[in-house]
Amino acid sequence: MKIGLIYSRVRFEEKQIIEALQRRDLAHDLIDDREIVFNLTPQYDGAPEKYHGVKFTRPEKFQQYDVVLDRAMEFTRGLYALQILNSWGIKTVNRADVVATCGDKLLTTAALSKHNVPSPRTEIAFTPEAALAAIEAMGYPVVLKPIIGSWGRLVSKVNDREAAEALLEHKATLGHFLHEIFYLQEYIKKPGRDIRIIMLGAEIVSAIYRSSDHWVTNTARGASSTPCPVDRALEKIARDAANAVGGGFLAIDVIEDETRGYLINEINPTPEFRGSETATGADIPNKIIDYLIQAAK
Repeated sequence: MKIGLIYSRVRFEEKQIIEALQRRDLAHDLIDDREIVFNLTPQYDGAPEKYHGVKFTRPEKFQQYDVVLDRAMEFTRGLYALQILNSWGIKTVNRADVVATCGDKLLTTAALSKHNVPSPRTEIAFTPEAALAAIEAMGYPVVLKPIIGSWGRLVSKVNDREAAEALLEHKATLGHFLHEIFYLQEYIKKPGRDIRIIMLGAEIVSAIYRSSDHWVTNTARGASSTPCPVDRALEKIARDAANAVGGGFLAIDVIEDETRGYLINEINPTPEFRGSETATGADIPNKIIDYLIQAAK
C-alpha cells in the first residue's frame, strides 16, 4: 500500500510518524500544503505538472494513495484539502465531515448535544448585546471562546460586566466574521487539570491529566502531563463523544465537574500527541499507521 501525508511543517509528531513509516518500509509521499495546487476542473487540460516549485495536482495523482493522512497545521487548509480528496473518492484520515465538525466548537457542541453526550452549558449569540444578556443570565465567570482555534488562543474568562463589555466590543471591532459568533460557556471549577484522551477509531490509545496552576490546562500553555487511569465512565463518555462526531483519529478533552462528573470540553481532529506519548509511553505513531492500514481497506 501507499500512504500520502499532508503536512505544513515537520514537527515532533510528523517526524515520529515518518520514522515509523520508514521502519515499517511502507511506501509514502510527503505532501507540503504550501506547495500544492488542486485542479478542481481537470476537464480543462493544460495546467503544468510543476511550475516555479508549485505542484499542480489532478485527481489521478492521488489515486496512487490507498489513504491520505491530514497533518495540516491550519484548520481551513486541512479541511478543504480533505473535502477535495473525499470528492475525488480518496480515503482520508480524518474524513472531511469529521474535521469540519470537530474544528468548529459550535458544531462540536451541537453534535454532542444531539447525541446526549454531557458537556458544559453553552450559549451562542450573534451580537454583543445578545451576548452580554446571555453572559449575565449564565452568571459570572463565563468563558468566551472563538468557535475556531486551538492551543487555548483567544480564550477568555469573563469575571464581571466591565470585562464582558470590553471583550465583546473588542471582538466586534476586529471585524472578522468568525468574531461575530459569540460562543459562551459556563466556567467549570476544574481540579487544576483536565483529561486528554487520544482515540483511533474505537480504541483509546492514551489518556493523560494535563495539570496547571493556570485555569487553561493546555500543554501548549505549559501544563504538565501525567498518566490518567481510564475508568468505565471515562471510557464511555470518550466513546460516545467520538461516535457523536463521526470517529477517527481524535483528541478528546474532558473536564471533571464536582457534581456532574465527566464533561466533554472540546475535540481536536488533528491531534498533537507529544505530551501523551511522553507521559504514557504509548506507541502512538505505530498505532496511527495500524489505523491508516485499516482505514484503507
